[in-house]
Amino acid sequence: MTPPQDQPIAVIVDGYSTGNFLPTAFARAGVSVVHVRSSAEPMASMLAPNLTEYLDELVCAGDGDVDKTVALLTELKPVAVLAGQEPGVPLADLLSERLGLATNGTARSRARRDKHEMIETLRAAGIRCADQTRTADVAEAVAWAEARGDYPVVVKPLSSASSDGVTICRTADEVAAAAEAVLAAVDIFDHQNTEVLVQSYLDGTEYIVDTVSANGEHYLCGVWQYDKTTTATGSRIYDRDVLLDAAESPVPELLAYLETVLSALGIAHGPAHAEVMMTAEGPALVEVGARLNGNMNPGFHDVCLGTNQADLTALAYVHPSKFVAQYGNRRYTRRQPAIVHNTRTEQDGVVSKVDQEAVAALAALPGVHLVGVKLVPGKRIRPTTDLLSSPLRVFLTSPDHADLESAYDAIQVLKDKVYRTA
Repeated sequence: MTPPQDQPIAVIVDGYSTGNFLPTAFARAGVSVVHVRSSAEPMASMLAPNLTEYLDELVCAGDGDVDKTVALLTELKPVAVLAGQEPGVPLADLLSERLGLATNGTARSRARRDKHEMIETLRAAGIRCADQTRTADVAEAVAWAEARGDYPVVVKPLSSASSDGVTICRTADEVAAAAEAVLAAVDIFDHQNTEVLVQSYLDGTEYIVDTVSANGEHYLCGVWQYDKTTTATGSRIYDRDVLLDAAESPVPELLAYLETVLSALGIAHGPAHAEVMMTAEGPALVEVGARLNGNMNPGFHDVCLGTNQADLTALAYVHPSKFVAQYGNRRYTRRQPAIVHNTRTEQDGVVSKVDQEAVAALAALPGVHLVGVKLVPGKRIRPTTDLLSSPLRVFLTSPDHADLESAYDAIQVLKDKVYRTA
């Protein structure tokens, strides 16, 4: 590949999902991008990278490819290597370390991906967290839960995302069924689950806490409170993410807690997306990823927050001193109320048509910034049981919070008109 003359290069590893916002963010910073894929085949379960926005793509799918990839990248003299999505975190850590760039390093890469290792790292640092065990044996998972004698417990994969395979269990039979389901499945990143994680249940209100860091100085990009709803089958699912004002409780306490988490896990550079439960005893980490928020949309965040995690990430890597001067150890200002709504459905079938008039009606509601249509004709729509099976994501923001509530109510009437099924 021949890079543009005199234009810096950044390397994005696995630029899936919201990683698709990074090429444009780096372009705004005057930097071209190269894509590195960490798997032999593209991951089919996530929105693929738009490779037309990259100079080239390299595949580094195993240890045997690392030296070759490092050699090729060395010729490009990149200014940054970062992960676009969770699976790319270990490889981005390795490549950035080998190339002598700003890096979170390989020493704690596993703790940033493996949820069991993540929590054990916090425990070793004396940070409040869940009790847990990991096992490849269903009977062991049940025995651990029974020995605790304190239901509910949470069963989930070790390294997935987006509530994939997460089950709250109130009996031994439910633990067994959930563990069997995890071990029989591949995760959202197309990896076979070989072990299951069982954790104590963290009771409280859950929050999103997003940051971007450079040289160990963190900027709090936004805190969103999860509002959840219960399905007909009793599952608790994400409904609304509500943006909090940075000065209101418990934002300061969440930030202070998360700074200890970032330090323990070695996240000193780049974005982080954390989910934190505010329990009666105080904040406790659910999990954190060293990547962009999956619900992040730059234009939407620019309106309600004045900036966005993708552009901040590009700035942190390309101009770290400027980032630190403007954003280091600071927090966001909420410009106006905002909600991200993940709709649910009872529809079940194959999508035959997306009704654009229904989409337009949703988009025209006062307060609606963007309607994210997640399915296309030929895809299966099924009753919503988790975040992955939510068929629409609607971004709402307005100076008047009443607009958001009115729009939310109207969405419930219009949402099931979007998809026609065969």
